[in-house]
This record gives sequence, C-alpha cells and structure tokens, in this order.
Amino acid sequence: MSKLSNFPISRRWPARFPQRIQLYSLNTPNGVKASIMLEETGLDYEAHRVDITLGESHTAEFLSLNPNGKIPAIIDPDGPGGEPLALFESGAILLYLAEKTGRFLSDDPALRWETIQWLFFQMASIGPMFGQVGYFNKFGGREIADKRPLQRYLNESKRLLGVLDDRFKTRAWIMGEKYSIADIATLGWVDNLVTFYEARELVEFDRFTNVAEWLARGLARPAVKRGLEIPASN
Repeated sequence: MSKLSNFPISRRWPARFPQRIQLYSLNTPNGVKASIMLEETGLDYEAHRVDITLGESHTAEFLSLNPNGKIPAIIDPDGPGGEPLALFESGAILLYLAEKTGRFLSDDPALRWETIQWLFFQMASIGPMFGQVGYFNKFGGREIADKRPLQRYLNESKRLLGVLDDRFKTRAWIMGEKYSIADIATLGWVDNLVTFYEARELVEFDRFTNVAEWLARGLARPAVKRGLEIPASN
C-alpha cells in the first residue's frame, strides 16, 4: 500500500491520523456535501481546512490532488483493493462514499439511477445558477450597472426552486421517504442561497413552502448540523 506521505498535499496539510479518510475542504455549499456525507455515514475522517479566500486551493500541493483547484477533495487510504484513492468533485465523492458504505443510494437499479439523476440536477443546475445569483447579488457582480445578468440567473433560480417545490408536494425527501445523496448534495446550496447569499427575498423563497419545509427537515438532522461547520473556522 502506498503511504499517505507519498501524496504531496500531505506535506502542506499533514495527517495526524493517516489511517482515516483525509478531507480537504471548506464549509462552502460544495464543501459541505463531503463533510455532511462523512458525518452521516460515520466514517472515520480527518478534516483539513483549505482556505479558498487565501488561494490555498491553487497551491502546488492542492493542485497535485485536484488540478482544477476546487474543494472538496479526499484521500481514502483504504480505497478499492486496499490502495489509497484520491478523489475530487463533490458529486463523485458522494457517489464513492455511498458505494463504500452502502448508504444513501438505493441498490434498486431504477431508484439508483433516479437518485443519480437528481444528483446531476444539483451539479448542473442548482449549483451554477444559485452561485451566479450569489455573485451578482452579494459579491463583485453587484457593482455592475447592467442588472440583466442578475435577472437572468434570478429567473432561472426561481424556476429551479419551482421544480424542487413540485417534487416535494408528495414526498419528504427528493427520492421519497428515504433521505439520499440527492438531498445531501442540494441542502447546502438552498441554505446558502437564503442565508450567506442574502437572496431570500430576491428569489421569493417563502412562497416555495415545500422546499422550505424540506430544508428545515434537512437542517434539523444532527449530521447536517455538524457537517455544515466542517472544516471549522480557524
């Protein structure tokens, strides 16, 4: 088995517990997908704070693990065949941990693919659109005089919330009565939209009552509460 010390990232973020899954992340909407999943599954892991505001995800050590320079990323020292596995992309990490533990992803082929479908819905639509609303509402984009970009992403975000709201008319979770990786992927983004991005009134969130109830259910889960704070602030 290769040693964790063979990975360059371990020189910048040394492992105190090299036998555990190593998480390199920050508690952003994408980052918390991994930490929530790790908390929900009960896998032993060690979290390392990668401060993207300081450019730490673009250091040589981090890029050796994820050449795209984005969090989260993990190293599982006990990967397939007992060999270490380095993995980036939050959706891939969720799928891997679900496979590893047999949790939050159905064994039934039809339900499994439907769950993956909704995971991709978050990755391709919810995340990019909500992120753009955040940029144009709270960050650099708010200084742009032309408000058409904000309106474009705002309208699309409302449409996506409507898709979710319709989904929750007849079910507690995205896949029905069972909480899944589709919920884990989406919770942080919806929460971030109405809190950190300060867009609650802008997207008229309170009219999406089914989404609001789903979000409250998700945020009440102890593992979600813990995962949203990991890695902890310095």
